[in-house]
Amino acid sequence: MATTTALRSPGRARPGRAALVVDALDELAGPEAGLVELPHRMVWQAVDQRRFDLDDPWSRGRAYEIVLREAVRHEELRSLLSARLLRAAWSDLHLPRGVRTAWQERFPQLAAVRDLAWPAAA
Repeated sequence: MATTTALRSPGRARPGRAALVVDALDELAGPEAGLVELPHRMVWQAVDQRRFDLDDPWSRGRAYEIVLREAVRHEELRSLLSARLLRAAWSDLHLPRGVRTAWQERFPQLAAVRDLAWPAAA
């Protein structure tokens, strides 16, 4: 099994918390369809407000943003995120700069996806 890395700088999820990043995207084997319920620790709401529909692009993006920002254990990343869906949604995710930086430093192909989606201004 691959090990995981918590990047310390500049990848911050928030002040005082390093962004968590897996060593290989293939480790992300979470669901790709249907409803996913995020832990109460990530979403301090009633159960119905912690469920996200992975078949709906907006709902899926919101769930991915929360998991990428709030994960404190590598198993949370592995069990809640799908590598395929992360690649597909990457350019549309609204993430703290530190989270985006940490993931793109580890996986330059994610930065390339964003560069293709957002061409530089002329």
